[in-house]
Amino acid sequence: MQIHLNPADGVPIYLQIVQQVKYLVAAGRLAPGEELPPIRALAERLVINPNTVARAYKELERLGVVTKHSTTGTFVSSQQAALARQEALARLARRVDDLVADATEHKIAADDLVELVRQRYRAVTSEKHA
Repeated sequence: MQIHLNPADGVPIYLQIVQQVKYLVAAGRLAPGEELPPIRALAERLVINPNTVARAYKELERLGVVTKHSTTGTFVSSQQAALARQEALARLARRVDDLVADATEHKIAADDLVELVRQRYRAVTSEKHA
C-alpha cells in the first residue's frame, strides 16, 4: 500500500491517509478482505506518529471503508463494493445535474436528453467490448 504525504498540503496528515486509502479501495488496488499494514508499521514507514495512523484508521472504520478485528488487524470492508457504487452514483448525480442544467438552458427536452444518453452509453460500451 503506497501512501504519499504532503505536509505542505494544508490537509491534516490523517485525512491525507483517509483520502488515499479510500482512493485505493475505490480503484480496486485494495481488495475487500485485504489487510492494511499495522498502525506502528505504517507510522514508521511514513515517519509519523502512530496516533495519526490510528486516527486515520478509526475514521476509515467509521466510514465503513475498513473493519477492525481486535486480534488480527484492520481489513478492507467486504461492504466496500456497495459503498464504492454509492459514491460513484453520487459523483454521477452531480455530473447529471450539470448536464440537465445545460440541456434546460438549450431547451432540450428530457426525452431527447435521455435518448442521447442511451445512444452514447451503447456506443461507449460497444467500443469497450469490440
